[in-house]
Amino acid sequence: MKRSKGSIHPHAGGSALIVSLVFIVVFSALATALATMSGTNVQMAENHRRLQTTRACAESGLEVIRYWMSKVSISGTTEPDARFAQVATALQNELNAAGVTNVATTYSGTTITISDVPLSASRGESFSAALTAIDCNSIQLDVTGHYKSLDRTIRSHYVFGTRANTVFDFGVASKGPVSLQGNIELEGVNLTVESNAYIESLNDLLALTIQGNSHIAGTVKIVNGLACVDLQGGHAGIGGATGEEAIQLPYVTYDVPATEFPEMVPEHFETYVNTVLDPNTDTSADATFENIRIPADLNPTFSGHATLKGVIYIESPNVVVFTATTDVTGIIVGDGDQTDDSGTNQIVFQGNVNSWPVSDLPAESQYEGLHEQIGTFIIAPGFAVSFGGSFDALCGAIAANGIEFFGNAGGTINGSIINYADTEMSLSGNSDLYFNRSGLDDLPAGFVPELVLMYDASSYGEII
Repeated sequence: MKRSKGSIHPHAGGSALIVSLVFIVVFSALATALATMSGTNVQMAENHRRLQTTRACAESGLEVIRYWMSKVSISGTTEPDARFAQVATALQNELNAAGVTNVATTYSGTTITISDVPLSASRGESFSAALTAIDCNSIQLDVTGHYKSLDRTIRSHYVFGTRANTVFDFGVASKGPVSLQGNIELEGVNLTVESNAYIESLNDLLALTIQGNSHIAGTVKIVNGLACVDLQGGHAGIGGATGEEAIQLPYVTYDVPATEFPEMVPEHFETYVNTVLDPNTDTSADATFENIRIPADLNPTFSGHATLKGVIYIESPNVVVFTATTDVTGIIVGDGDQTDDSGTNQIVFQGNVNSWPVSDLPAESQYEGLHEQIGTFIIAPGFAVSFGGSFDALCGAIAANGIEFFGNAGGTINGSIINYADTEMSLSGNSDLYFNRSGLDDLPAGFVPELVLMYDASSYGEII
């Protein structure tokens, strides 16, 4: 029997190769896609890094400008349309005073331009800025960060505001040292803090001297961190403490931040003056003087019982002396230089002083508007003021370049004593002073607060 032959099926030769090639192509395409995507991601990450670096340069520049702008202040008497020019000058002065040379400003009338300021020269990081006057009360700030070829700008705004004058939070505030000798008490009428004292004494290491039975009921703050306090006598003290305890915390604080002494503007009261004191006037007789101007170099002595009403405007140079009792319903003004500590100009009260506030002036046309000028008794830049007689109450702040109480001078002061002079403020004899600052919230008349630029955080935004 013949065996039949089985069917022979041909093998599909090369199919594995084809499948392999297909997989290779697919994986190659995937690899290429992944490589392309990875490269794109790297590029995107690099672009993002560069943008963020540029933004960081702008942020850094913003903080730099904000720092220097926080130091800028101008007089509150500056006319609104002149404020921006004063800001430009004040900013450059601050930079010059600090020896900063890499922040250069250019003023063009409506814009203060700050040229390219390097942050990291090796990495090409820098910023520039422009301050533009929007109106009399606001300024626009644009800070642009630069990184290589990229720029990014942040915009924000400043508005003008006033700086609080904390100098009036003290019973006594003096740029120069303070000395109490004899039987002197500084006390608060309502609260002990009303008799707190503030002393700068930047040019004298002996900031405060208390001798004999003298005492300050409140606490003392001293700006000069190297200054010292000298107590002489078993009863000399501060805040109820005596001896070594009294010259340490919490009774005395050293190296405190300096506060601002507001600008005195005697011209504020000049419009009320309507009579010039005649050199031939007999000032030895009892007399009433209303809204008078005492001309320069007159140097009068009022030896009679003088009644002063309204504004008593004293031109410099002058030495004005009151030897007898003086009744004052008004404000005494000196027109000297706020930086003059020479003592050439003087206002001296040797006798007793009686004082009433300007609100008690009669309702007459010559006093129109003066009734609201409250809070000030004496404002006399460039004048040394001294009191030798007692008083019931002095109705308002006393501010001058040199202040002295001697003899039996003493009584209540409805306000603060502000010594603008670097020279010593002296209290001697039996000059007990009681400070009543209750309800005194407004800036006293004739003092002008500083204008400062306040950053408006809500205005922050990036410029695309």
